[in-house]
Amino acid sequence: MSSETRWVVLSDGGQPTEDIYFLESAAPALKRQGAKVERVIASRSFGAAWLHGRTFLHQYSGANLLLCRSLPHSWLRWLERHRKAFGYIAYLIDDDIAAAAHDPTLPKAYRQRMARIAHLQPRLLALSNEVVACSEKLAQRFYARHSHISVLTPPLIAPLPTLEHFIQPPSAQAPWHIGFHGTRAHLNDLLHIAPALWAIQQSRKDTQLEIMLGKHTPKQLAELPRVETPDPLPWRAFRHYQANRQLHIGLAPLLDTPFNAGKSFIKFLDITAMGGVGIYSNRYPYTEVVRHGKNGLLVEDSPAAWQAALRQLLDDPQAAAEMARQAALDAQRIGDLQHAATFWQAR
Repeated sequence: MSSETRWVVLSDGGQPTEDIYFLESAAPALKRQGAKVERVIASRSFGAAWLHGRTFLHQYSGANLLLCRSLPHSWLRWLERHRKAFGYIAYLIDDDIAAAAHDPTLPKAYRQRMARIAHLQPRLLALSNEVVACSEKLAQRFYARHSHISVLTPPLIAPLPTLEHFIQPPSAQAPWHIGFHGTRAHLNDLLHIAPALWAIQQSRKDTQLEIMLGKHTPKQLAELPRVETPDPLPWRAFRHYQANRQLHIGLAPLLDTPFNAGKSFIKFLDITAMGGVGIYSNRYPYTEVVRHGKNGLLVEDSPAAWQAALRQLLDDPQAAAEMARQAALDAQRIGDLQHAATFWQAR
């Protein structure tokens, strides 16, 4: 990589993805080697590309561009006209957009937004030298649509906490914290295991359940004893929250749907970043990183299986702590930031 290399993340607002896969993982190493890295917001205001395009072209001609998920239509048209002014362009994708657009279990507004992106996606692919996907199965969706597909699995950008919260076994005075921190896109996954959570909260006094869905939390869970339902947080606020909130057990249900099949194992890193041991659906992508009984639990889809997994961890706190420790070691290995840096340095 030349010391004159310049990278510009032309952002449509996908800050979590941009930060995880580039700006907070690889960019520091790129900068140490002399590269210049910037994020430029592609404003959605009418005529934004026309108004700001000349300045952008003057400042960033010759730069490498990173496009993430989508671009406002005006910017997409502008970039198509000026493609030759820029160097390498990567299209970074971390969800199966087309599958999301057709998944009836997802919120309507989300499906409509994904449908708009899916409609523009062929043009984004045509602009790009390379498609960078977050998992092998997601990459497979693009093999027939682009000649250069690569996989970059999630890096670990969060610090790992100490695991001192495992010293005390669960009790009514010091309940263990169980957390679900998925988005509304995983509401149906959560609903599937709701009977297991209901049974645990009703039969025990030593658990505190947190579901970060705010008003969208299913009523049958929100009304349970010892349940907190904080509102979802913006990305920066969530990063701060994640660094200061400790979990004992994290929940990552993932039903067998086309949309879920394209997911990465990012939840393994998220749960580990909060000091927890995870319970995961026994399917890809979690089967790529979770070793059952060693660094987490892999369970089948039945609520009975999820209830049994929760009881297993709560009734054997020493084994749960051991799994959390191993998960932390594995997260550091599979989420090694140097891997992300090396990936982008080679472009």
